[in-house]
Amino acid sequence: MEETNLTNASSAQPLLKDIAYDKIKTLILEEQFEPGRFLSERELIALLNMSKTPIKNALTRLESEGFVTVSSKQGIIINDLSISRIIDIYDLRTVLEVYNCEVIAGKLTPERIARLEKNLDETADIVGRLSVREFAKADHEFHLLLCEFAGNQEVYRVLLNYQDHLLRITLKHLNKEPQRMVRFLQDHRDILESLKTDRAEAVERMRAHLQNSKKKLFE
Repeated sequence: MEETNLTNASSAQPLLKDIAYDKIKTLILEEQFEPGRFLSERELIALLNMSKTPIKNALTRLESEGFVTVSSKQGIIINDLSISRIIDIYDLRTVLEVYNCEVIAGKLTPERIARLEKNLDETADIVGRLSVREFAKADHEFHLLLCEFAGNQEVYRVLLNYQDHLLRITLKHLNKEPQRMVRFLQDHRDILESLKTDRAEAVERMRAHLQNSKKKLFE
């Protein structure tokens, strides 16, 4: 029995390649590794204090997700999100999140409303501290809660797959002008109020929220 427990405990520990992946991705999302920057494996080995193998595995995963390009000649290049890709992601997100509002409007249980209100209260505290990183995570949690409540697992999976890129976009967005958090929080409050009773208004508020967010990125 002890041997089994030890095996299970060991298997629960994160692998080095996953730790390397998370650390490199965080540096990219927060633009400590800014777009267009060139890196070398030697630099990452020294920074992360790891061997070559987990770092190579992490880079393979990050390249498949579009965060980096690994070149035998140039090294590791931090990719930027193109304007066209940002527009495409926002347009896809708008279609899916408007659908979520259509499904759940007028059907939120008291327990679900309480979960959303808790998120908004926590977000308000974050806005008071102007913490961009915390706000971006709370913002995405609000949208994922709506998706969870809609109950379509395929829609949830698609939005979840884009979360890291959406987080990167949101951080870029708010680092330009942290005060925008106040407007985004009010949008969320208005969306929740509409979802309680008015499907058409909730749909339009969500559409306007996301499309205005997209527009602000290019101002």
